[in-house]
Amino acid sequence: MCDDFTLADDAEWQAMRRISRRGFGLGAAGLAAGGALAGCMASSDSSAEPTPTSSGLAITERAVAITTPDGTADAFFAHPAKGRHAAVLVWPDIMGLRDSFKDKGRQLARAGYAALVVNHYYRSAKAPMLPAGASFTDPSIRAQIAPWGKVLDPAAYSRDAKAFIAWLDQQAAVDTARKIGTVGHCMTGGVIIRTAAAAPDRVGVAASMHGGGLVSDAPDSPHRLISSTRAALLIAIAQNDDAREPGAKTTLREACDVAGRTCEIEVYPANHGWTVADSPAYDAVQAERAFQRQLAMYAKL
Repeated sequence: MCDDFTLADDAEWQAMRRISRRGFGLGAAGLAAGGALAGCMASSDSSAEPTPTSSGLAITERAVAITTPDGTADAFFAHPAKGRHAAVLVWPDIMGLRDSFKDKGRQLARAGYAALVVNHYYRSAKAPMLPAGASFTDPSIRAQIAPWGKVLDPAAYSRDAKAFIAWLDQQAAVDTARKIGTVGHCMTGGVIIRTAAAAPDRVGVAASMHGGGLVSDAPDSPHRLISSTRAALLIAIAQNDDAREPGAKTTLREACDVAGRTCEIEVYPANHGWTVADSPAYDAVQAERAFQRQLAMYAKL
């Protein structure tokens, strides 16, 4: 997760990037395979009109408001312009709903899915919650985020998941005959299992991208909930997270086997948050590989 350890990893990687660029003339593409803090850095948003897509299906997008038991959640909804499609519920990372996650919604829509990207901090603030260029390395930004996370206990996430899925099922662009997928990043990597457990009849695939907190001693640790789901799991682990908790992948595998669930568990050669485009840890090659693995599983929804 995004914490002091990943901040230290980021500082080390930034130093390596400076040395590499000075000494070897490597550009951003050559450095992409390195990785770093991911999902814990820059946050930006824009009020400009959406940029037309240059590839994939023509899509429609809009800001939406969703009533939940705890209030009104703001979110971003993107889907192919025509037809009905399987839905994917997207949970952002610790920096919240912003342009980089809207782009993830657009990417899914161009691939043929109705994607809902939610503001999981809606109880505390509307998106964008942070100023453009905000960094998790800034103590004042971490202090601002901290209270938002404190109101997000497992029960709150489960209530939200049910409300978001119910909203999706009411949309004309969503094919309710197909199961729903969900994907979480960083702090919401474990929320995808809670989502699948909250709506086992609807969630068919749950994907965790460099997720934190999937395995703990808590009675309601996400790994203990796998048997309460009916979803196939894709668990993409960052190499530095695995170095800190090498036993987590084994515990997850054992939980999947006991539950009889299909689980793809892999440690990627990239650091925590590599799938988030506005992070210095972003690894374009590994992010695309993880996205293609998502699509392969969503195709079975």
